[in-house]
Amino acid sequence: MNRSPLTAITPIDGRYAGQTEALQAYFSEFALIRYRVRIEVEYFIMLCEWPLPPLKEAQKEQLHLLAQRTIYGFTTGDAERIKEIERETRHDVKAVEYFLKEVMEALGLGKYKEFIHFGLTSQDINNTAFPLMLRDALEEVFYPALTEIIQTLEGLAEQWADIPMLARTHGQPASPTRLGKEIRVFAERLKGQKELLQKIPHRAKFGGATGNLNAHYAAYPEENWQAFAKRFVERLGLERSFPTTQIEPYDHLAAQMHGLMRLAAIFTDLCRDFWTYISMDYFKQKVVAGEVGSSAMPHKVNPIDFENAEGNLGLMQAVAGHLAAKLPISRLQRDLTDSTVLRNLGLPLAYFAIALNSMRRGLNKIELNLPALQADLERNWMVLAEPIQTILRREGFDQPYEKLKAFTRGKKQFSGEDIHRFIESLDIPEELKKELKQLRPENYLGKD
Repeated sequence: MNRSPLTAITPIDGRYAGQTEALQAYFSEFALIRYRVRIEVEYFIMLCEWPLPPLKEAQKEQLHLLAQRTIYGFTTGDAERIKEIERETRHDVKAVEYFLKEVMEALGLGKYKEFIHFGLTSQDINNTAFPLMLRDALEEVFYPALTEIIQTLEGLAEQWADIPMLARTHGQPASPTRLGKEIRVFAERLKGQKELLQKIPHRAKFGGATGNLNAHYAAYPEENWQAFAKRFVERLGLERSFPTTQIEPYDHLAAQMHGLMRLAAIFTDLCRDFWTYISMDYFKQKVVAGEVGSSAMPHKVNPIDFENAEGNLGLMQAVAGHLAAKLPISRLQRDLTDSTVLRNLGLPLAYFAIALNSMRRGLNKIELNLPALQADLERNWMVLAEPIQTILRREGFDQPYEKLKAFTRGKKQFSGEDIHRFIESLDIPEELKKELKQLRPENYLGKD
């Protein structure tokens, strides 16, 4: 069977392939191989500073060409050669090593080829490649998309900053608010969690077979290899985890997954609120020619974008939650379960990318239905029981809360006339009655 999006097992590479394509550069099998090659080459380049003898200028130039080829010009043909070697070795990182040795021979640097993967274990490569992959994907794909959504929300918050809206607590009418402020709440929450996520360091393990650089010290006991390893990892723009076993502890990666899950939870909250506002007719959805809302009911315009986003956010949280729970746990100095799980590191970001695209579409389709908001306020004058009883407390009026409770509680409809009739029944000065009658649902908004 020919490979196509129609034959993909998961929607990520099938139905939604166009929405996740940007992540292929970071989380595909090709990307993993490319990052492994990069780590091996960067490590070899640093060894050329010491302990290897100085290279001649021509050799340095060839080395730079090697670095340029693997870091900037690595091809699918190169990756296919590595996969061919892997079929013989049955070891993916060793296949990268053998590939690079072939390249070294071709470049006339064969005498240095045994310093490819010198003293390392595969996890020195993997546990440096994966945090680089995640860092680059977050910075180059995820954060820009997240920022765009936040800016959209901030724009809507500003546009609707002065629109009064009935609030609902426990689903019941509550003190009025402003539509813009309610949207700004989401924007601020998202910005706060984005900032927290960005503060979590991307950490890498680089310490040999069991974390102690045993082989390095055996070969060159006079060198401070721990300092070397720290410099190498920091040169890549990462932090070095130390001390470690054979593998990275993944505590910081787990924290990053939890950070992404918190962002997903906020977006889920947002999707459900907008879905509810659409069902309440606060928002209309732009009708797109050719779209179908229901196969049976022609009139329907469903909030499918927010529903699609919510579903994919749930999948994102499920996978990220497993990564966060599983990766920090390893038997003794290492077992292989982390390797299996890490290959799915791109799934949370892929589901998130689909969700962000859906939310973007949903937000761009909504239109404010101001009459519906105004009508809802007009139906619910009982929300003024709060300010009236509070002002009466200020004036020393006896049991104002209890009197308002008896007058308003449980009534589904309550008009301005009802409120004014109650105010007139009170034994209070006329000036105070006048003050209370100035209150309306649309002007009882506080400040935000």
